[in-house]
Amino acid sequence: MTTTLPASVELLGRALDYTRARLNDVHGGLLDRPTPCGDWRLGDLLVHMEDSLDAFTEAAGGRVEVHLTHTTEGRVAAIEEKACALLGAWSRPGPGDVLVGGLDLASAVLVATAALEITAHGWDVAEATTPAPVPSDLAAALLPVAHLTVSQADRGVRFGPALPVPDEAPADVRLLAFLGRA
Repeated sequence: MTTTLPASVELLGRALDYTRARLNDVHGGLLDRPTPCGDWRLGDLLVHMEDSLDAFTEAAGGRVEVHLTHTTEGRVAAIEEKACALLGAWSRPGPGDVLVGGLDLASAVLVATAALEITAHGWDVAEATTPAPVPSDLAAALLPVAHLTVSQADRGVRFGPALPVPDEAPADVRLLAFLGRA
């Protein structure tokens, strides 16, 4: 995958647009619904999404700290606000590479990885509320990111095993299958 930071920021914007639309279907009565993420309920997924947005936004400053939250009140509004902050943070001149847990990551790859995670979790939210496919052009742009950033070591931890699909399957089906989602 070869990309520039502006191209990754544009991809991030598209991922955030897709996910924001999925979040419109979330309300308090749905927080106990199961998601495609193992034993996670929708409320758990929203907590994770908020934490991820914090981390990716902090990365725009050059370093990521770990913050844990355990409540679901106001989650969707907080996620939408943090999504805007994330896009804004990466739209400004960035720090160059970013230190994440001692690893030095290229900013363009980090932002593209954020787009991948945000899209995957947007799809997870949709599956728990109102199913909506990942747009083909977004999925096609994220496939090389997934192949670059999801390793065998991530399987069973962050992602399920890759699922078999025909090469001619649509991009969204291939992306989700690679991420262990059916």
